[in-house]
Amino acid sequence: QVQLVESGGGLVQAGGSLRLSCAASGSIFRINVMDWYRQAPGKQRELVAAVTGGGSTNYADSVKGRFTISKDNAKNTVYLQMNSLKPEDTAVYYCHADLRISPSGRSFSYWGQGTQVTVPS
Repeated sequence: QVQLVESGGGLVQAGGSLRLSCAASGSIFRINVMDWYRQAPGKQRELVAAVTGGGSTNYADSVKGRFTISKDNAKNTVYLQMNSLKPEDTAVYYCHADLRISPSGRSFSYWGQGTQVTVPS
């Protein structure tokens, strides 16, 4: 059983910063990619940032230059440093991982429970 536990959300004024964390635990053989999605009220869930097992990163255009994704392989943890936050960043942020639980098995997708980020206008 694999679990993703997020932390770090909250309320911050525009221009401020927050750091989200997501720790994966359980029977994990290899993590292919860990990423952050967000979903604002009335909108579809969107990819914010991703980091592969090899360390390659990818960002949504709306957060480039403001958000940074990083990971700690030893802790199976991914971070999202969010700077210069804007009201339009307000959303529930979800951690996601695509990983294998055995050397010869297929990959599985796991989601965290979500953490609220609120940036008042």
